[in-house]
Parts: sequence; structure tokens; C-alpha cells
Amino acid sequence: MFDFFKKKAKEYEDVIGAPLKGEAVPSAEVNDPTFAEEMLGKGMAIKPSEGKVYAPFDGEVALVFDTKHAISLVSAKGAEVLIHVGLDTVMLKGEHYTTHVETGAAVKKGDLLLEFDMEAIKAAGYDTITPIVICNADDYKDVIRTTGKQVEPGDTVMELDK
Repeated sequence: MFDFFKKKAKEYEDVIGAPLKGEAVPSAEVNDPTFAEEMLGKGMAIKPSEGKVYAPFDGEVALVFDTKHAISLVSAKGAEVLIHVGLDTVMLKGEHYTTHVETGAAVKKGDLLLEFDMEAIKAAGYDTITPIVICNADDYKDVIRTTGKQVEPGDTVMELDK
């Protein structure tokens, strides 16, 4: 009878979990205009504290880059997400990266996707900050990002509203 007093939790079209352990930061903190200015789509980044990348949701691997520094995923609900480990790390040509999935593989939230040697990448002169980009952000009315805190793999970092 008094249902209108019960506030319903907002349900989002899709929820993106943190693919890495570390500090969640806004895209503007990424020292690369492609990501900082969100040219590829809306997103955020994580300053990793561990060299492991996990599936942020149930879905499919759309592409594992030959250089292993980036992976593109599509969620079961259609979100297209790019996880780009480090800046300019394409120049490493796969060195210091180990992939655990292949293009086309089905993944469950929490599955290990790739590992990287943070110290070796830093020693080679590269930043390991990891942008997470919603490449089809224009399909959503809003991309709500959670930044400014430490996150564990699987913690909600983005919510997509249709």
C-alpha cells in the first residue's frame, strides 16, 4: 500500500568491474591525450598495484592485441571495453606480457586474462597506468565512474545507463 515510500535502487544496463587491483583514477589523470580526452570513448584508469588483469564482467574476448598490451572485450549486455595496460607499451612488442585467453574466448567475471611484469615495464621507461574505455559509450545515456579510491578486481568502477 505504501510502495511509493520504498526507494528502488537504480538498475543499470551494464556494470563494469575493476579488471585490476590498484587506484581508480579519472581519465584526465592519464598522461596521454587519446585517453585523457576520451577520444576512444568514456572511461577511467587504474594505477595498478599488481600485474594481473581479470575479466570485468561475463562476456567475450573481441581481440587480444598481438603485442599483448591491450585486450578488447564485449560484455554479455553489449558494452565494448578496451583495457590498455600502460602507455606506449605497444613499443614493447609483447615483452613482459603473458596472455591467458585468445580472441573469441568466452570469459566469466574474474577470469585471469593477462599478466604483466610491472617492474620490468617501468624499468623500460613506460607508465603502467591502465585506461579502461567504453568504446561504444555513445550507445549509453550515461557512464557513471567510481574513482579516487583503491579497488580490488571485480569492484564496480563503471555503470552504464541506457
